[in-house]
Amino acid sequence: MSQLNFDQARHNMIEQQIRPWEVLDPRVLEVMALVPREAFVDPAYATLALADVELPIGHGERMMPPRLEGRLLQALDLRPGDRVLEIGTGSGFLTACLAALGGRVTSVEQHADLSEAAAARLAALEIPNVELAVGDAAAGWEAGAPFDAIAVTGSLPLIPDTLRRQLKEGGRLFAVVGSGPVMEGTLVTRTGAGSWSTVSLLDTWLAPLTAPRTSAFVL
Repeated sequence: MSQLNFDQARHNMIEQQIRPWEVLDPRVLEVMALVPREAFVDPAYATLALADVELPIGHGERMMPPRLEGRLLQALDLRPGDRVLEIGTGSGFLTACLAALGGRVTSVEQHADLSEAAAARLAALEIPNVELAVGDAAAGWEAGAPFDAIAVTGSLPLIPDTLRRQLKEGGRLFAVVGSGPVMEGTLVTRTGAGSWSTVSLLDTWLAPLTAPRTSAFVL
């Protein structure tokens, strides 16, 4: 696909996939138009990088479709300097978008080879403000906590209390919650030392994150 075709495909992605899913924040639309999604996929899938599909990235993992990435980014409402935890680095595309919105991103991936590939892509594009780690952050990540925002890139049956408690007051967490076939895109905001608000933003579906190793679950 020529660069011109990629540009047209990117325009179509914004106008036909992301905007119709009620992603209207101009900062989010700009970032998703500028970060080259095709640079974060296997070359064999480059022509599908901007399509409304979940592309495989290895280990049975898949990239979120662009429309869901847009809703996540809009819900977190990042501001420059926000400290962000991303649970599941995957391809690194969402990591790049979080950083481009001004976040200082700690991104944790369970699979070392996926983390290494994402690191190479981010370095090639000179994406700043990103620290990558390998491990299981499904129940939280102490290093760098508390966070202004937490992005969970795989679905959870419920949101663990340990994860909510790693938000700063005013901090936001986006996760897809449920067991299918219909799940909820959920925004949790920490409103006080021991209080949180939870809002269901949309019905969707997302492949599960590895189950958190904790018994303290809340919705």
